[in-house]
Amino acid sequence: MSLNWTSIVFTIIAFLILYWLLTRYAFGPLFSVMEKRRQLVLQQMNEAAQTREQAAAYVEEQKQALQQARKEAYDIIEQSKQTGNKQAEQIIVQAKDEAVREITSERNKAVAELRSEVGKASVQIASKLIQKEIKEDQVQGELVDQYLKEVGGKA
Repeated sequence: MSLNWTSIVFTIIAFLILYWLLTRYAFGPLFSVMEKRRQLVLQQMNEAAQTREQAAAYVEEQKQALQQARKEAYDIIEQSKQTGNKQAEQIIVQAKDEAVREITSERNKAVAELRSEVGKASVQIASKLIQKEIKEDQVQGELVDQYLKEVGGKA
């Protein structure tokens, strides 16, 4: 086998020209597109990481907001219970006060009615006593007159 130097030189020159043409017109734009694609992928990865961080922060905010809402709901329920208890106590106190006032009013009415009845009964009793005394005075007067007549008739 013999080496043909001219063909090797032409092949090397052709390879170098092809390499130069590929570098100038093909590899440059190809590498440029690949670099742009690499930068786009890196940018998307960074955006995805930021989005993931924002989502995690948003989830944490939502958890805190939910926890705060639960706490406020619990506070409202407790406040409602306390208010309900206070109102129930106030209603009971008012009912007791009203009952006491009604009892006092009824007692005063009963006392006034009793006094009126006692007064009427006292007047009736006094009236009957006076009538009896008057009748007794008349009876005594008649007895005295009758006695005098008897004594006067014997004398």
